[in-house]
Order: sequence, then structure tokens, then C-alpha cells
Amino acid sequence: MKLSQYFMPTLRENPADAQVPSHRLMLRAGMLRPVASGVYTWLPFGLKVREIVAKVVREEMDASGANEIFMPMVQPASLWQETGRWDKMDAELCRIKDRHDNNFCLGPTHEEVVTDVVRKSLSSYKQLPVMLYQIQSKFRDEVRPRFGVMRGREFMMKDCYSFDVDEEAAMNSYNTMKDAYHRIFKRLGLDYRVVKADSGAIGGDLSEEFQVIAETGEDELVFDKEGDYAVNVEKHDAETCGVPAERLETKRGIEVGNIFYLGDTYSKPMKAVVKHSDGTERPAIMGCYGIGICRTVAAAIEQNHDENGIIWPEEMAPYQIGLMNLRVSDDTCTEIADKLYDSFRALGFDVLYDDRDEPAGAKFTSMDLVGLPWQCTIGPRGVKEGKAEWKNRKTDERFELPIGELPDALQAKAKAAA
Repeated sequence: MKLSQYFMPTLRENPADAQVPSHRLMLRAGMLRPVASGVYTWLPFGLKVREIVAKVVREEMDASGANEIFMPMVQPASLWQETGRWDKMDAELCRIKDRHDNNFCLGPTHEEVVTDVVRKSLSSYKQLPVMLYQIQSKFRDEVRPRFGVMRGREFMMKDCYSFDVDEEAAMNSYNTMKDAYHRIFKRLGLDYRVVKADSGAIGGDLSEEFQVIAETGEDELVFDKEGDYAVNVEKHDAETCGVPAERLETKRGIEVGNIFYLGDTYSKPMKAVVKHSDGTERPAIMGCYGIGICRTVAAAIEQNHDENGIIWPEEMAPYQIGLMNLRVSDDTCTEIADKLYDSFRALGFDVLYDDRDEPAGAKFTSMDLVGLPWQCTIGPRGVKEGKAEWKNRKTDERFELPIGELPDALQAKAKAAA
């Protein structure tokens, strides 16, 4: 993509109302613009990152055996009244009425809707297990939206729901999803921990959270450096963990995913039952599994940034190479930069090409801000010597290569893709 044709309105200064690095940098890098409190428009650069996360999530959901559906954001009160949550939920549940005075809500989650789908569609234990998921916008009327998309009111989420014949089968589904989540966050290149959690408003008997490690995280975590023990500090203080003190480490985390074993919390009151081999009808045993797509983008920035801007993990980078032509008015520089742009793309790389007639300093600043893994610079001095300057954004390593030659890491990627 050529920057001269790209809508990416960057900002030089930090917005005054942005409290955490991800909020500041997403606004400055032209990823977002606010529409209302806790509600944002995603601009092309931000949307490209969000879609990368959604793509990885979708691939791993499909690989786990889940089926994608799409449910309505607007949900009738009658379904929520069946489970009792219409009265239990506080003002975070945004309630609305249609012109006929019927009650609805903007869905913050979809347990009731998906359970209604299943009870209308399945009748026998032979039709189980079933896993259904969607990637869709939600709305939660936060009393105090803050931290940009980490605590917004409208957000994109992957929510998956499993229906099984008994507890043993339901735990198999739970563990299948847990394995899928490990694959997702490893593929995205994030440092994370799985933490025991409370089920909260979702309900159920077992819950775990996937927390991205970041200094600005809202949750303080205690975990075993050598084992699986990981809880928030409040739970750690309230229980005996049995892990030697020297193996325990404390860090802050950002919740980006959660998994719940629900049992019959929803299927029983909603009569989502299946007939078993002995002729009896019993509620399907459920689980639900969420990943905050928008939150994951923000958490990645919280974990990967410096004073100059974002440092995207290579797996999440919207473009692998940031190509800069430092002298657009120089025909030779422009010809070489244009050819490099085409050749990099032909090798399968996504390239953000700064072909604007702007000062070199502004180009370097912008490229550091948006945080692409590799920067390639073409300028008059290098052209005379037949060389391009390369920079690795994460390590800040800089070196020159003959024009057209790739760094070893990118050469390996090009060969693997060939």
C-alpha cells in the first residue's frame, strides 16, 4: 500500500485524554478515531490488524471443530427473562424498546440466543457434540469507559458455545477450546498466562482467563515460573498454593480471553434438552469461550511498544516491510523504490510504501510510530553506492544491503512461502 493513497491520519502529539500507551498509540498511528464515549471507528491501518487477529482466531476455531454462525446483536428480553438475567444484570445491559413497546437489549454476550437456536434444532444425544461460534460486535454500557478499546462500550468479540451430552464430554470440549486458545495466542506472538478465574455474570462452575502480560494490566497476577499455577493476587492471598516462594513471580496482566464450563446453567431453564439412549430427556451440558478481538490488539501494543511507538509482533504486523523513499523528487530514487515495492510484493510481503513528498525526519518518525517489523530506506547516498538501509524495529539493528537483497530473516520467509 502506498501512503500517498492510504487514509492513515497520524498525530504528532499524545491526545490529552488517552491514559494508557495503547490508547495513545492507536490514536497517534491513525488506527482509531472516537465517535462517542467508548465507541470508535476503526480506520484502515487499525482494521487491518484487527482482521489479522480475527483470521487467526477463525482458523483455530475451525480447526477445533467449531462451526461459524452469526447471531443478532439485538436480542429479545423474553430470552433473557427465561434465564433470569434480564433482572439480574445491572445497567451494563443496554435495554431498548421497539415501536410496539417490546423490550430488547443490545447483546453483551449470546448464551440465551445460541441456546434458543440449539433447542429448536436438536432433539437427540446422537446430534451432540455441537460447537458454534461467531465473531461479532457486542455492546456493554460501561459506567466509565476508559483505556480506549480495552474498556470500550462497543467491541468485537469471538464467542463460542459448546453443547455436549454429559459432563465428561463437556470437559473434553472445554479442553479442546483451551488448546485452541493456546495456539491462537502463541501464533499471535504474545506472552500470556492462563489464570484461574471466577465465573461472574456468565455463571457456571469452572472458569479460566488468558492474560497478556503487560505493565499496564489491570490485574495483578501471581504465577509459578516453572509450573502451571497462576491466579490473581486476591485469590492467591486466599488460598494455599503449595509452590515454593522462590518460584513465584508477580506481574500484571490484561484479560484477552476466557473459557467457562457452564453445565446446565442455561440449558436447564431454557429447556434445551436432548433425548438419551434410555429415553430420558436431559439438558445439554454447555461451555462458553470468549476472545476480545479489539482487546487483543490493544494488549499487544501494551506489551510491545517503546517511547517511539508500536513494535508489532511479526505475526500481528499489518505490513512486514515499511519502505521509504527519502527523495521523491529524485527520479533514480523513485524508480528504484517503485521497483522494490513491486518486487517485495511479488515475494508475498505486505509493504507500506512511504512515497509522500515529506521530509526524511517525518518519514522516520512515522515509520517508528506505526511499528512495522522491518524498515527499508532508499536515499540518494545509498543509491549512488547501490545500497539500501535496513532497520529492525524491535532490536533497532541497522545495516546496509545491496539494493534488492533481503535481510536473512525475510529471505527465509520468502523461501518458505515460495
